[in-house]
Amino acid sequence: MNQSWTQRQRPERLERRIEFTDYQDTRNFLDKLNTLSQNRERFPDISFGRTYVNLTLHVKDNMSSLDSLDHDFAQQIDDLL
Repeated sequence: MNQSWTQRQRPERLERRIEFTDYQDTRNFLDKLNTLSQNRERFPDISFGRTYVNLTLHVKDNMSSLDSLDHDFAQQIDDLL
């Protein structure tokens, strides 16, 4: 897994903060993330400001822990950058 994601416990999740230089870069990333999320039918928790985005990937309802698909999705998000 990319070093930019942090794996946390209780509940198990992946977290990442991404910094951008300006609002337009933030907005462009969010638009790309929207398309990826729609295509994958996977929707991270998102909070954002003018020049940052915080993402959290939670364990899916029917899973007990993160799996390779969660880490693959995290990598696909990284690839948007």
